[in-house]
Amino acid sequence: MMYHVDRLKDWLQGGNICPIYVEISPSGACNHRCVYCALDFMEYQPRLLEAPLLKKRLTEMGRAGVKSIMYAGEGEPLLHKGIGDIIRHTHSCGIDVAITSNAVLFTPELAEKTLAHITWFKVSINAATPQTYARIHRTNPADFQRVMRNMAYAAGVRRKKKYPCALGMQLILLPENYREVQLLAKQARDIGMDYLVVKPYSQHLSSKTMRYKNIKYEKYLPLAAKLARFNTKDFNVIFRVHAMKKWDQAQRTYRHCLALPFWMHIDAGGNAWACSTYLKNDNPAQNRFFIGNIYEDTFRKILEGPRRRLLVHWAAEKLDTCRCRVNCRMDEVNRYLWDLTHPPEHVNFI
Repeated sequence: MMYHVDRLKDWLQGGNICPIYVEISPSGACNHRCVYCALDFMEYQPRLLEAPLLKKRLTEMGRAGVKSIMYAGEGEPLLHKGIGDIIRHTHSCGIDVAITSNAVLFTPELAEKTLAHITWFKVSINAATPQTYARIHRTNPADFQRVMRNMAYAAGVRRKKKYPCALGMQLILLPENYREVQLLAKQARDIGMDYLVVKPYSQHLSSKTMRYKNIKYEKYLPLAAKLARFNTKDFNVIFRVHAMKKWDQAQRTYRHCLALPFWMHIDAGGNAWACSTYLKNDNPAQNRFFIGNIYEDTFRKILEGPRRRLLVHWAAEKLDTCRCRVNCRMDEVNRYLWDLTHPPEHVNFI
């Protein structure tokens, strides 16, 4: 947040600010059925955002002041046949582009077409062997090697053409895969990735799966020291100790949500949401967190509409965050904003 002082100043003065960051789901369908999937309640609907309309809204977002977009969401973003052109158009609008994907479809052709326009590409990969990978992702074991080949090729393209795009991998730490994390770190480093993120599971409020809702991470914390030995000047293992401790303790330092104005989520049906924790698959208009639809409204209209204004005020004054998702996307932002607006004593002594 400290890198967006102007936006922060406008917010502190009560302005209706444009989000810095937007998540978009180009596809509701997915080619995997991961055992931990937070958005399984969205039911992997085979719906795709219409590319011409999306590009129009992306142009509006760039003009309004959106700084970054991550393509991910309730489905696999690369299932959208037009994703390459969408990425290129997003970048042309002055918006930084990120992708979170299982990378099965990140073919050499797509890598060649898009890497110059992507800020970072992160692969969701939750094992280091085809067999464990297949069990967790609930897919064909052959997908594991396909992903490794795709990312090795992408790393080669980036190196050859000197693109600044960061390439990394992400693993949700689970009882089924903790023994393979060190092997995955070595594999990721060897094929040219910049990093491996190891992060905790987070239970979505609406998820059908409850398999990991009581998982505790204290016993896994010694992995941090073991993984540090894989770090080099070109590769880093990011072991989310702080996030794991927050999950185990489930404690917040803020009572309400102040972060909603700084981000937005758009699902594969074009519905815009102030928070992805409160997505609903049925009758979005009846949901408090639904703020518009890009098929019906311009981005500016959604941004300045009464639903968003009322929601932002309500969330800051009345939303009980004890009922929110632990380690939500905006958790650290909320901690910062709460401290900023509820300062302790003696802050003038620098």
